[in-house]
Amino acid sequence: MYTSKKIQFARLIIFIVSAGILFAGSAEAQQRNDPRATVQKFSSMLQLINYYYVDSSDAVRLTESAITGMLKELDPHSVYLSKEEVKKANEPLQGNFEGVGIQFQLFHDTILVIAAVPGGPSDKLGIMAGDKIITIDGEEAFGKKVTNNFVMERLRGPKGTKVNVGLLRKGRSGLIDYTIVRDKIPLNSVDATFMLDNETGYIKLTRFARTSLTEVRESIASLRKSGMKNLILDLRNNSGGFLDIAIDLSDEFLPADRLIVYTEGLRSPRMEFKATSRGNFEKGRLIVMVNESSASASEIVAGAVQDWDRGLVIGRRSFGKGLVQRPFTLPDSSVVRLTTARYYTPSGRSIQKPYDAGVEDYFADLTNRFRHGEFVSADSIRFPDSIKYFTPSKRVVYGGGGIMPDVFIPFDTATSSKYYTDLWRKGLLNEYTINYLDGKRELLLNAYPDVSSFLKHFDTGDEFLNEFVAFAATGGVPEDSEGLERSGREIRYILKGMIARNLYDVSAYYEAISPVDHELMQAFEAIKNDVLFRKLSIAM
Repeated sequence: MYTSKKIQFARLIIFIVSAGILFAGSAEAQQRNDPRATVQKFSSMLQLINYYYVDSSDAVRLTESAITGMLKELDPHSVYLSKEEVKKANEPLQGNFEGVGIQFQLFHDTILVIAAVPGGPSDKLGIMAGDKIITIDGEEAFGKKVTNNFVMERLRGPKGTKVNVGLLRKGRSGLIDYTIVRDKIPLNSVDATFMLDNETGYIKLTRFARTSLTEVRESIASLRKSGMKNLILDLRNNSGGFLDIAIDLSDEFLPADRLIVYTEGLRSPRMEFKATSRGNFEKGRLIVMVNESSASASEIVAGAVQDWDRGLVIGRRSFGKGLVQRPFTLPDSSVVRLTTARYYTPSGRSIQKPYDAGVEDYFADLTNRFRHGEFVSADSIRFPDSIKYFTPSKRVVYGGGGIMPDVFIPFDTATSSKYYTDLWRKGLLNEYTINYLDGKRELLLNAYPDVSSFLKHFDTGDEFLNEFVAFAATGGVPEDSEGLERSGREIRYILKGMIARNLYDVSAYYEAISPVDHELMQAFEAIKNDVLFRKLSIAM
């Protein structure tokens, strides 16, 4: 019972603090919202709880709950991060972490090494894909207790520290013991770089991290050596990252002095960010792919490319996250990421979608879009004339939240089936891949020494598919002729891609599945369409 009372008091604090945040519009209002009075009121409430509450209380937890409650009253993206959460939140964007340098997955309650990060400490010791980690610092590392957090807590750690692991390797009896000295491990933000044909390059960027610009430049240089003239930049499911990296990446495509984005808020004067003369791909056809999970920095790039007629945006309407968060460090090293401004595209469009209906409704937006049919039909989207804007070539673009693509690509429903969904749900595609490679890895690498030879010659014909279907049946998904008719081609390519990823790298996976990525194939067709690009070339 006293636990519920604590919660009630926490809610009371949240209410009191939230109620005190009002915009000053008159002398009376300013007096009513005197910061000193607000702080005193909050302190008094904590003292009352400390002196008179029926049970012991946690002032730190109550304060954090109050801060979280205040931020929820503001907007969906102002957040509080404890000292411990700050490091975890920043890690994917810093471009590196400290640990042993392996990609792993949990397979039948066992830690299976998928790959050692090239040049990392595990790679230097000879730890290989297919190895199973059985012990960590003498502790058994298998069974139901093993989760992703279990592995991360034991294998990640400060550079220079040591961890002892016992590995089980195919063809070797007993455990192989390694002492791994942890080091900085790079986190790549470019997942794939390859040529779709003799002239068209493809880059998949998964986040806007500190290393992203360097990675993209290296990818462009590599593709140019292969003859690239046109580029497809895939920002699907890219939720964003650093603003300055988004600006620098946009700069790669735009001529000098073109406005990329500007920010503005009630207490944040307008700041404009323009392109320089340093761009590495200012000529050549460009397509930016987006979908409903492309947000923030992705939308800045897509908006700048679209507004200046530099290229085409293809896919589905992006998420609509256009609020600028500025981090403020509190005395205990926790951080508040407070929204201070909005992003606007060069034409003046606000990227941010409305959030005045509340946080829950805001984050239910994608579900609502799906229910309204927006993922399968562009006609389901209604734009009022008040949010209509024009590019230099007089093309119409729309504000109101997110970036609406120039070419809409519906969500693929033609090849999906219950059979295919069940295979994913039960993890059988991945499980088959691991079983298939067990004992065959060296044989396959000898037969296919590089990605190109594997993609060209590895056979996924009827015999291969039939073996998988039989395997899936033993795993609880019986053969379904109708499902195979609809999804058989996708299953072949996905399996081939998973094998390629395990043998080579993640880029090989995307290259292998590209023929059944119907959105990418439509973008590939669009980049060869002279009619679509004619207006753009006139504008530029």
